[in-house]
Amino acid sequence: MGSEAIIVFFIAGVVLVAGANFLSNLISPKSDSDQKRAPYESGMVTIGPTWVQFKVGYYLFAILFLIFDVEIAFLVPWAVVFEGIGAVAFLEVLIFLFILGIGLAYAWKKGALQWE
Repeated sequence: MGSEAIIVFFIAGVVLVAGANFLSNLISPKSDSDQKRAPYESGMVTIGPTWVQFKVGYYLFAILFLIFDVEIAFLVPWAVVFEGIGAVAFLEVLIFLFILGIGLAYAWKKGALQWE
């Protein structure tokens, strides 16, 4: 029973996704014009070269923000049920926060938090 159910769910998922894409392409309005194919950036035609390299530090800063932002999202449900989960869960979240602190200290030491 187990493997048949997995195959049925897989086929149903593929059919639903393919069907949704097909239906979207079938009924969506289509227009093809020079204006639609033109690059759009703040409504102005670009001046000069458009391929500009960004410093990797900006990406590191953004990735660190996302990592810590997602970790806070994990802490919110824990905080909501804090009273009912006991002391063991409190110890576990302290370990979790300690590991996050080590990661933050490592990023700080490597200079990933300096905006230049």
